Amino acid sequence: MDYFADYRSKLRTAEEAVKVVKSGDWVDYGTNVGFPKLLDAALAKRKDELTDVKIRGNLIFEPIQAVECDPLREHFLYNSWHMSGYERSLCDKGLCNFIPMIFRNLAPYYFHFLTVNVAMVCATPMDKHGFFNLSCGSGIAKAILDKADVVIIEVNENLPKVSGGYSQCISVTDVDMIVEGEHGPLPEVPDMPVSPAEEAVAEHILEIIPSGATLQLGIGSMPNALGKMIAKSDLGDFGMHTELCSDAYVDLAEAGKLTNKKKTFLKDVGVTGMAFGTKRTYDYVDENPCVTFMPLEFVNAPEVIARNDNMVSINNCIAVDLFGQVSAESAGTRQISGTGGQLDYLTGAAMSKGGKAFICLTSTYTDKDGTVHSRIRPTFQGDIVTDPRSQAYYLVTEYGRVNLVGKTTWERAQDIISLAHPDFREELIAQAEELGIWRRSNKR
Repeated sequence: MDYFADYRSKLRTAEEAVKVVKSGDWVDYGTNVGFPKLLDAALAKRKDELTDVKIRGNLIFEPIQAVECDPLREHFLYNSWHMSGYERSLCDKGLCNFIPMIFRNLAPYYFHFLTVNVAMVCATPMDKHGFFNLSCGSGIAKAILDKADVVIIEVNENLPKVSGGYSQCISVTDVDMIVEGEHGPLPEVPDMPVSPAEEAVAEHILEIIPSGATLQLGIGSMPNALGKMIAKSDLGDFGMHTELCSDAYVDLAEAGKLTNKKKTFLKDVGVTGMAFGTKRTYDYVDENPCVTFMPLEFVNAPEVIARNDNMVSINNCIAVDLFGQVSAESAGTRQISGTGGQLDYLTGAAMSKGGKAFICLTSTYTDKDGTVHSRIRPTFQGDIVTDPRSQAYYLVTEYGRVNLVGKTTWERAQDIISLAHPDFREELIAQAEELGIWRRSNKR
């Protein structure tokens, strides 16, 4: 078959391609650097011709024109599976709705329940075998494309070409339209500054991580801080099994600490489903045979995660209550992030032989008025529970580390209050007493 003739027959301008979208359609944009910038801009230009076009995406870092052009949401209705900082700002303005999910279930959601009238995502230029590489969004892109009535590929010449186990590519024969055009540098998600409190949290975790562990490092400054600290430590021979490859793993690789040699499942390769960070991350995954991208329904399956002995999962949260419930995605009812894969890895690491699952937080935060608040609460008041108390494992703040497994409610209250800032402990004890989960013999 002449793949390049097929390619040429499917070439369209962005304006021509988006004519396929009809009022009332469900349109999918994919994830992170797979965001189809040219097609989105062309779709936005059709605003006055369309109504009730529902768009899904997640972890998109640059302006979405179909949202920005329609502040009353009369034409386009944007929805996100997992909030980036940009999408959070849209949500705060009432321009984005959240779709609850856990990442291991995302592909089955599409397969069994969802409609995709048009899918438009970015991919690398086609290779000589007729395949486009789905790059940093490989973990979820193929499931969306497989369900779509119409598939449009926007070719982004700057995307890294990633190695994969399966589903990291799509054949030109399965594509309906192809759009070319110039793209700028990939959006970068830089390292966040690390506070002394976050460094202290990382130190408490580092104390009980063994050499040879397989690591899942979540999104945020604390996991990045830990990656840098491990890179400078005497530990080594770590493996990678994670939904997201970020700069933290590049730090480990450059220090010679990420060898994947001690993994007990998929040895010698780091496994991931997505990648984003700075240019260092994109360069690291580009044609790297030691990093394999696989679908998140596989990567994030707890039974797959658990096949790695000494699996260590490290994730952030926003708040914890005295019962051990964890909120990692909202502040009250304000959507901040999403469940993503946190619960997947909390479960999988707990199932692993020698595994450990850490949920991290600083004990306090300061609001815009300068008032200091405790992140440890007596109970939640509208906050979304990401991890149920029945699956709480290690909790860590700058004041220490506790393991809640098998603990009674009063033991949990005692341990969790020990992690709180000293200024809030007496108040939390009084609140625990009111809730009936404080023993008089408990340590104060």
